[in-house]
Amino acid sequence: MSLSAVIFMLLVMLAAIFLSVRMFDGNPERLEPERDADGLEKPLLRFHKPGKLTRADLIPLLVITLSYAVLAFLNLGDLRGITSWHTFRTPGEKVELILPEETELGRVGYYSGATVGSYRLAWSADGENWTEETLEQTYVDVLKWHFFQPEEPFGKVRRVRITALRGDLTLGEAALFDPEGRQLTYLCETLAVADEQQKVPGEESWRNSSYFDEIYHARTAWEHLTDHKVYEITHPPLGKEIIGLGIRIFGMTPFGWRFSGAFFGMLMLPILYILLKLMLSSTMAACCTTVVFALDFMHFTQTRISTIDTYSVFFTLLMYFFFYLYYTQPWDAPLRKTLLPLALSGAAFALGVVSKWTCVFSGGGLAVLWALRQGERLRRRGFREELTAYFLPTVGWSCVFFLLFPALAYYVCYAPYARAEGVSMRSMDYLKLILDNITYMYNYHSGLEATHPYESTWWMWMLDVRPILYYLHYFDDAYAVKSAIGACGNPLFWWTGLGAMAAMIVKGIRGDRMAWFILAGYLSCLLPWVTVQRCAFIYHYFPATVFLALALGRCLRDCQRRSLTRRDHTGPVLASGCALLFALFYPVLSGVAYTTAYGDALLKWLGGYWPF
Repeated sequence: MSLSAVIFMLLVMLAAIFLSVRMFDGNPERLEPERDADGLEKPLLRFHKPGKLTRADLIPLLVITLSYAVLAFLNLGDLRGITSWHTFRTPGEKVELILPEETELGRVGYYSGATVGSYRLAWSADGENWTEETLEQTYVDVLKWHFFQPEEPFGKVRRVRITALRGDLTLGEAALFDPEGRQLTYLCETLAVADEQQKVPGEESWRNSSYFDEIYHARTAWEHLTDHKVYEITHPPLGKEIIGLGIRIFGMTPFGWRFSGAFFGMLMLPILYILLKLMLSSTMAACCTTVVFALDFMHFTQTRISTIDTYSVFFTLLMYFFFYLYYTQPWDAPLRKTLLPLALSGAAFALGVVSKWTCVFSGGGLAVLWALRQGERLRRRGFREELTAYFLPTVGWSCVFFLLFPALAYYVCYAPYARAEGVSMRSMDYLKLILDNITYMYNYHSGLEATHPYESTWWMWMLDVRPILYYLHYFDDAYAVKSAIGACGNPLFWWTGLGAMAAMIVKGIRGDRMAWFILAGYLSCLLPWVTVQRCAFIYHYFPATVFLALALGRCLRDCQRRSLTRRDHTGPVLASGCALLFALFYPVLSGVAYTTAYGDALLKWLGGYWPF
């Protein structure tokens, strides 16, 4: 770890400590009672009065969302990737690439499809004497460019033959190169492997190939779309089906399978902004906090990779947004007015659960808030009066929204499995298929004993000390220039967010119900991982960052209220600091090339625990 990296890290730590101390305020929120015409205080009917969106909010909301959209979709992946495929239906089926004349061959490139198996690669100068090699296409090799060079040079070659050693193998394209790396022109009767030669890259990269868990989720999205038997069954299907929407629009390309995640990452921002404005009644605090969340390293990196975590976080945010509308209603709100936000929260919870089971953790926070809300209303309105008119109907409807809705969503979302297995959705076999998969998922996650060099624990997530490296590629033998993609938190956001969460604890102890709302969400996303023994990663903390943002926004609003001039600059300073860190770390968040010297000088923190 270089001296410059140490100094840089310490400066960020000091900035986070300074901002945390400046923002800290443990005073609970208190509504001023209204008075009647005689000047007498009216009894309070609510603990929090939501703010209102105005036209002034439209400009920052649109600017933040659209600016982030440009940032997120720029350089997301190849849009003009390989889109035509040849399927080897039976073992032994082959395609032959014929050069115009005998030519020195340097390497063979091929783009593997979403199925696994192996090929026999053979080459010959005269069509009679062949040299062979076996090319394995395992689960880690799908949807990637591969470039093969034998230990001994190819020599003069006229014909190259690719034979499938199992059926149902898909091949996107094949390419031939001379020893200097120039692409060669060849003839092939199988058009699908030779019709996109202009798209052949010089080497494999994250731009043109899958990386990290895209080998599971992008592949499974394709299997859902093509009615193939599903490979990745350790998570519910909805997240992969959402990935498939991008594939339907843009094709089975890196941009296509990453589009939905980036789009949902963008959609988080207006939802978060509106929730913050309602909670804080401050455009400045809502604006600055949304910018901070948008420029969080985790939010940017995780929504640009084709995995399912984005959707669980999106639906967590959405379920708490709607529950906020329910939670802050007046104590005397009639039953019919409470049902819509409760139903929408339940629907978001259902969609989250069928995307990833971790949304069940988030739902635990909702259950706590629901119980607090019912207990407070019964206490204020009278148990006997409310029992049959409000409480029991609310219990019944809540069971519908938070139990029946997820069950129905779970039942419907397994339709791709049914198509692949040839099972009717009305049969008991379909129900058995679902129950068997639930059992398998539980046994898999509860019994997972794998280890990983970038695994981390819950307390490490809170302190942002162990990122996960998704992709790494060096461009030269001297390791002077490289490309990397890693996931971690923007340290200025995560560290000041911890200070803000400490303020929420103090406020909560003093009876602040909005602090309870934030703490319930945060702790429900974090505490279950304290007891989890399986291998886990920092991206499991992603849902909790939503509540870090809410806590931060609350503290920024408190700073504004304490300022005599109402022109407190803490929010803009924090947002600017996060923007500066985002710019400095952008290469390791986006995959663009940077020098190893730059990474060593600024980005390799904590003695290499930050592997950039």
